[in-house]
Amino acid sequence: MATTLVIDDEASNGRLGLELYRERSADLIITDIVMPEMDGLEMILELTRNFLNVKVIAMPGGLESEGRLNAAKLLGARQTFQKPVDMDKLLSAVRYELAH
Repeated sequence: MATTLVIDDEASNGRLGLELYRERSADLIITDIVMPEMDGLEMILELTRNFLNVKVIAMPGGLESEGRLNAAKLLGARQTFQKPVDMDKLLSAVRYELAH
C-alpha cells in the first residue's frame, strides 16, 4: 500500500496554529507542547473544545515531559510521543490516525 504524507501548514506558535486550523481544517495536527504565545496544551484544549473530530498527535519540548504528555492526552491528544521521536513509530501513528 502506497502512503503519501502531505504537510499543509506550519505555525510558529499555538495561537497561529489555532488560527490556521480555523481557516482551513487539517486531517491531522502534529504539535509541540512547548511553544510561545499559546502552548500546545492550550491549543489542544481549544481545538478539542471547538472541533469534536480534530485529531492531534503531541510531543513535549523539554525534560519534564511525562506530565505534559499525560496532560495532552487528557485534553484530547489522540497520541503522544517523547523526543527524540522514533520516526517509524510516528509514521505508523500518522497512518493509523488518518485511517481512523
